[in-house]
Amino acid sequence: MNLDFEDEWYGWRLRGRHLVSDDGQRMTVERLRGLMWRDKMELRLKGYASRRAAEEARKSASRRQLVKVVVVQLDDLRHRGVAAS
Repeated sequence: MNLDFEDEWYGWRLRGRHLVSDDGQRMTVERLRGLMWRDKMELRLKGYASRRAAEEARKSASRRQLVKVVVVQLDDLRHRGVAAS
């Protein structure tokens, strides 16, 4: 089976049992399954159910910026033995 892909997959092609990248790397079905399994296990370790959930979490994390507020009593703060004021 020979098939040439188009649009965002332009340059990629299917040749027999191999998916061939635009730079000529051949990938078997087993290799693709292995890559997808590894991706799934990495997401699972990070606590996400799917790639889509991980991408949504990354987008929402970039939208909300956390601010940490620290309140210090100045009469309690000393720097090199000298009280701050």
